[in-house]
Amino acid sequence: MSDTYPLSNLAAIDAAHHLHPFSDMKKLNADGTRIIQRGEGVHIFDSHGKKYLDGFAGLWCVNIGYGRKEIADAVAKQMNELPYYNTFFGTTSSPTTLLAEKVTSKAGPRFNHIFFTGSGSEANDTWFRMARVYWAAVGKPQKKTVIARRNGYHGSTVAGASLGGMKYMHEQGDLPIPGIVHIGQPYWYGEGGDLTPAEFGLKVARELEAKIDELGEENVAAFVAEPIQGAAGVIIPPETYWPEIDRICKARNILLVTDEVICGFGRLGEWFGHQYFGVEPDFAPIAKGLSSGYLPIGGVLVSDRIADVLINEVGDFNHGFTYSGHPVCAAAALENLRIIEEEKLVERVRDDIGLYFAKKWGALAEHDFVGEAESIGLMGGLQLAADKKTRTRFEKPDPIGSLVRNHALANGLVLRATGDRMLASPPLVIRHEEVDEMARIAKLALDAAWKELRA
Repeated sequence: MSDTYPLSNLAAIDAAHHLHPFSDMKKLNADGTRIIQRGEGVHIFDSHGKKYLDGFAGLWCVNIGYGRKEIADAVAKQMNELPYYNTFFGTTSSPTTLLAEKVTSKAGPRFNHIFFTGSGSEANDTWFRMARVYWAAVGKPQKKTVIARRNGYHGSTVAGASLGGMKYMHEQGDLPIPGIVHIGQPYWYGEGGDLTPAEFGLKVARELEAKIDELGEENVAAFVAEPIQGAAGVIIPPETYWPEIDRICKARNILLVTDEVICGFGRLGEWFGHQYFGVEPDFAPIAKGLSSGYLPIGGVLVSDRIADVLINEVGDFNHGFTYSGHPVCAAAALENLRIIEEEKLVERVRDDIGLYFAKKWGALAEHDFVGEAESIGLMGGLQLAADKKTRTRFEKPDPIGSLVRNHALANGLVLRATGDRMLASPPLVIRHEEVDEMARIAKLALDAAWKELRA
C-alpha cells in the first residue's frame, strides 16, 4: 500500500477521516497517529522504519507472529475458489465446516458444536441470546438475568459492554442494559485486604452464591467471566476461585460462561483457559487467537447440553451475521490452527517459553516500583505500587501505567497499561532472547518512570 499512497499524507488523512476505537480523538489528532507499516516474527515496524518488539501480540491475538506466508497463501487460494458465501438458508462452505470440526476437537468432550461470528464482541452477544432461548425452551423463561463481574471485559457491543464491568464504558450509552448485574472481581492485590489469596478467592467466589440468593435462582440464567481478566490488567485469580465458581454454578443450575476470547488457543499453555483452570463451562466465546488476528473471525463453543435443546427443541435460532463462518476467514483460521499444532506452540508455552517468561517477568518484582509480577503461560501482569512493602497503590493510578508504557515504547517495546498495571501477551513464537529483550526494556521503562515520579 505504501507504493500507492504516500506515507507522508497518511497521518493527515487519518486525522481528517478516521475515528479510532477507545481514543481521545482531539488529542490523537494533535499528537499524530503512529502508522504501523509491516510485521515480521514478534516485531512490527512503523512508517519511519522504527522497530518495536510487540509484547502485546497486536491486541492479545497474533499468536503465530507476523509475516506467516502460509496464511497468505491459504487466504489467496480460498479467495480464488470462493471469496464469500453465507451460512444461512441451509448452506455452508468447506473451510467453515472443517474449522467447526477442528475447533471443537480441541475444546473438550462437552463441546461438539460452534456458532461462528465475526468477533469476540459478537460472540458474547450470541451466547447471551442463546442462553435465554435455551431456558425458555426447557420451560424456564423467567431465567433471564446474567451475573458478570466488575472490571470484567466482554467487548464493546451493547450486550458485550453491558456484560463487562467497566464503569467508564457504562457511562456512555446508558449501560448496562436490563437483566445484567455485577459482583466483585478476584483482584487480591488491590482488594484482598488482610485476607490470604486463598481466603479472598473463596470470599469473592461466594459473592456469586449470595447474588443468586438475592435475585432468586429461578431468575438467573448464567454467570460469565474471563478465566484471567485481560483488559482489567491481567488479574490472575487465586487458586481457590475457579473451583468454587464451578461448584456454585453446578449446584444452583446456572449456566457457566468462560470468555476465552483472550485466553484461548494456547496463551495459557492449554488450548483454552477453562482447561487450564479445570472447569466445565456451558458456553465459551472465542476469537483473537482463532486466526491469530490475520482475518476477523470469532465464535461461541456451545456445550452438548445447550446444542441438543437448540437442535431438537428450538428449531430456528433467529440470530446470525452476514459473515458468520466466512470461508476466507475460516481458511485463515484453519491454517493458523495447523501451524499451532505442527509447531506444538501450546506445548511450547506450557513446557518451555511460558516458564522462561515467568522467570524473566517475575524478576521485575524486585524493582522498587513493582508490587507484584505474575504470569501464566504468555500472559503477564505487573502491579505498580507507591509502596510495595505495604501494598499501597497510587491515589491516581490512571497516568502511572501510561508513563511506563510510553518509556517502553520509546525504547522499542510495546506493552499495554491499565491504570497502575502493566500488561504483556507476546506472540507464542517468541524466543528466549526476545523475552530477555522484553525484560531488559521493561526494566529501563520502570527505571525511567520511577525516577520521573520521584522527581
